[in-house]
Amino acid sequence: MDRSRLYPLLALIIGVLAVSTSAIFVKLTSAPAPVIAFYRLFFSTIIIAPFFFVKNIREIKLMTKKDWFYSIIAGVFLAFHFILWFESLNFTSVASSVVLVTLQPLFAFIGTYLFFKEKVSKIAIFSGVLAISGSVIISWGDFKISGLALLGDILALAACAMITAYLLFGQGIRKRHSLGLYTFIVYGISSMTLLFYCLLLQYPLAPYPISDWYYFLLLAIIPTLLGHSLFNWSLKWVSTNTISIMILFEPVGAIALAYYLLDEKVILTQIIGSTVIMIGILLFLLEKQIMKRSSKALKPAS
Repeated sequence: MDRSRLYPLLALIIGVLAVSTSAIFVKLTSAPAPVIAFYRLFFSTIIIAPFFFVKNIREIKLMTKKDWFYSIIAGVFLAFHFILWFESLNFTSVASSVVLVTLQPLFAFIGTYLFFKEKVSKIAIFSGVLAISGSVIISWGDFKISGLALLGDILALAACAMITAYLLFGQGIRKRHSLGLYTFIVYGISSMTLLFYCLLLQYPLAPYPISDWYYFLLLAIIPTLLGHSLFNWSLKWVSTNTISIMILFEPVGAIALAYYLLDEKVILTQIIGSTVIMIGILLFLLEKQIMKRSSKALKPAS
């Protein structure tokens, strides 16, 4: 295989494995969800700070008032995404939580339709209904286990909505500014939001077992910086749709890790619901790719 294709593919595989560890590390910590979220973003910001100050600090003067406003909003949404998602893992399984968070492309579809008036195809609507049906199957199975499991599913869905809002507010800024500048600012704002949240609600920032501090640091390094950084690096050679499809395998990795490391069992409704969600999102992404190619083919040659 050509190296120009092999390296991005390997990067995507490593990236998916990296982000799959996120829910596992959260489950292994004893700290409250907001505290875990704070240290994940805080350590991520600290790690990328030297690179930012060396390479990207001069770009700050190019930030407009609108860029700053959108960055603040994006950072706040990212903070609450982590709070809600990590909290969901206290009530429901890794399988249900991670799969429901992967509904992100559909939430993005709804957001772009409402705010940017993007056209809606019949296949997109069908794929959306299919994926939502899968989430209903998972939630119904969890509800039969306990009401708390259903609460965890609802929190995971809310977390999915938050990460979509984060992406919608950040996409324009990311197109105009470098990755280093954007991530440092947004992670920093998110860290400050989480710190204020923890102090306001009196979540203790210390002391915690030494193992928790290892997991805080691992959350910053592996799923945040290694996982998402490799996805962003791969964008130079592969399409966003390819990365979106690869991310669909995150629940597979997370569920497998939860099975072997946490001894979590996967019930039939989770398997059926997860499969339906994956088919729905995959159909949605493939339809978008086909529409994109068709629109390019219809454009007259200049």
